[in-house]
Amino acid sequence: MSQTDVATLSDTVASPVPSEMGANALYDKCMALAHNLWWSWHPEVTNLFRDIDPIRWRQLDHNPISLLGEFTPERLAIRASEMVLHSRVNYAYRRLQEYLNKTNTWAATNAGVLGGKPVAYFSAEFGIHESLPIYSGGLGVLSGDHIKSASGLGVPLIGIGLYYSQGYFKQHLDADGYQREEYLETKVENLPIEPAVGKDGSPITVSIETRDGRLLAKVWLMLVGRVKLYLLDCNVEGNRPEDRELTSRLYGGDERTRIRQELVLGVGGVKALRALGVHPGVLHLNEGHSAFGPLEAVRQAMKDDGMTFDNALREIARKTVFTTHTPVPAGHDRFDGRLVEEHLGPLRDQLGISYEHLMSLGRVNVHDAAEPFCMTVLGLKLSRKANAVSSLHGHISRRMWSTMWPDRAEEEVPIGHITNGVHVPSWLAWQMGQLYDRHFPAGWVPKIGEPDVWQYIHNVDPGELWETHNALKNELLAFVRRRVSRQCRRRGESDEIIEAARNLMDPNFLTIGFGRRFATYKRANLLFTDFDRIISILHNSDRPVQVIYAGKAHPKDEPGKRFIQQIANLRHDPMLRGRIAFIEDYDINVCRHLIQGVDVWLNNPRRPLEASGTSGQKAVLNGGLNCSILDGWWAEAYNGSNGFAIGHGTSHVDDRITDQRDAESLYEVLEEQIVPAYYDRDRDGLPRKWIKLMMNSISTCAWRFSSHRMVMDYTTEAYVPAAGGLSKDMNFRY
Repeated sequence: MSQTDVATLSDTVASPVPSEMGANALYDKCMALAHNLWWSWHPEVTNLFRDIDPIRWRQLDHNPISLLGEFTPERLAIRASEMVLHSRVNYAYRRLQEYLNKTNTWAATNAGVLGGKPVAYFSAEFGIHESLPIYSGGLGVLSGDHIKSASGLGVPLIGIGLYYSQGYFKQHLDADGYQREEYLETKVENLPIEPAVGKDGSPITVSIETRDGRLLAKVWLMLVGRVKLYLLDCNVEGNRPEDRELTSRLYGGDERTRIRQELVLGVGGVKALRALGVHPGVLHLNEGHSAFGPLEAVRQAMKDDGMTFDNALREIARKTVFTTHTPVPAGHDRFDGRLVEEHLGPLRDQLGISYEHLMSLGRVNVHDAAEPFCMTVLGLKLSRKANAVSSLHGHISRRMWSTMWPDRAEEEVPIGHITNGVHVPSWLAWQMGQLYDRHFPAGWVPKIGEPDVWQYIHNVDPGELWETHNALKNELLAFVRRRVSRQCRRRGESDEIIEAARNLMDPNFLTIGFGRRFATYKRANLLFTDFDRIISILHNSDRPVQVIYAGKAHPKDEPGKRFIQQIANLRHDPMLRGRIAFIEDYDINVCRHLIQGVDVWLNNPRRPLEASGTSGQKAVLNGGLNCSILDGWWAEAYNGSNGFAIGHGTSHVDDRITDQRDAESLYEVLEEQIVPAYYDRDRDGLPRKWIKLMMNSISTCAWRFSSHRMVMDYTTEAYVPAAGGLSKDMNFRY
């Protein structure tokens, strides 16, 4: 079904009788819902699709288009009659239309200058839902949450990314616990996308010239609420075989593959906007991957308006916003001059600048011919609004890049911060949402970025909050048992082990969750620094503890893979059997289960290497308590009564000493704070102190670390000034 068909569907109520007309109308409405990812953050619509066929829904990775593809309109109508779904379909469809047609949005009042000149938001990955495997982790999920909140707030924004036909890898652990990667081809016909078309109605293909030939990319359109997301795809006729595979995998290949992907994202993305007839008022570069884009915008300005390079660059930089996420120098993309000239040479010719001038745009020391070309440096030089993603990360970033502004004090380096947040409707369990509906003011959802709304959590009966949390915890543990049993069967393990997996985890035990990328700085093994001590904590007969792990290591990260192997193989230790679980193939679905059901969310990176982190923010929404190093967002959030802190916000110059100190602090927090608070129960069996911590966590953090608040900050402090609205100081949010 095309987007045009979706937009022009009649809102006639489908008949419960599976007649040909009624069946077709019902089917079309379900397809209309499935083709706008608005459904993915509305649980009543998600549950509607699930109820059509719960077993296939789970087997098909919660993909409504795949599910509907297994039904004819007549069969769907019969099933809808059996499950009494007709009124639910019509209700969901009407709600979608009302949402899309709403005009009195937050942005209509606060961002009028963006009308007619939208924000173009560039990101290498978008994590919107598990059925769309075009993301790897935190950066992609943040981008997905950003555009969802832009949709909810009515911010005129267009997303630009890449379409990865094989996405990120599927993870399986072999019998030795070692990570194995598998890449699967995604069927386009099972995704809510269609070819993007230009003004003449023909599909758009962009062309990018390089020194060794032309790169072509077609453009796909995906609807995310009110936001249009365009994805560029190099698998087109006319490209060389190796170039047709260029966008097949996320973060795969060598440096040459990487620079070509970034060329397609940046230059190709700006060209796609022009072909679509879109004239953005703001270019937002989410990380350095898309930093070539402003150079193409400069070229277009020179051609359209006869401007010089310097004047065009000044004009484009004024409306460009750049966000950096990486707090370590090694994490920023760098390319040698040969690769840059091979891929940017034709564009450089059109810009009328020398090779040395182009290279200087990507160098800190413009006169150092040996310095490689850095995409972050380019992003900083081609923007006039630059930000880190937490307060601490802002300090780190100003220090890291201070040599670019040698005449300024470190505190005056023009890199501010806007702390990351999460999309509340996407991560809030529906059971917890129902609790909020009962106790929060009517119409609270559009106000999730406002602090007053969340104070109503203190009016909730402690027993009701605890019951809701325990229901979610039981759902999580049932999910863990299913997944671990399946993992054991796939590895061909004994019936005894499989049976033990079916009984894994006890809902009465304090349950800790750890789910994230297994980069070594995140120290997944910190909990096991002192093996005897952690055994005594886990196996305390009166106050037992259990831990659930999940996460992937980059395919080329051998130390990260060894961390996974070490953690996963702990299940073989007789002292840990039943107390440790590792869930394979971490994705949005696994994350959702974990953050909605754990008692404690553990985060112990080596400070200050966590730029922000958002998984713990998701746990907050569902009553989980954070136990974290004072890094990233938690350094701003922790107040002594809303969770637990590991360490005192300091690091030793020797990493080994830092690790030893943090491990000792983690054990002390577990033994002296977390475990006692969880197991201290009143006569009704309620952990009153723990529930108070839950309420404090929700009331102080849920609004502040929501993506609605984040996008409102970007809009008022970056987008509106960049588009020519009320100007603010460029060094925003220190």
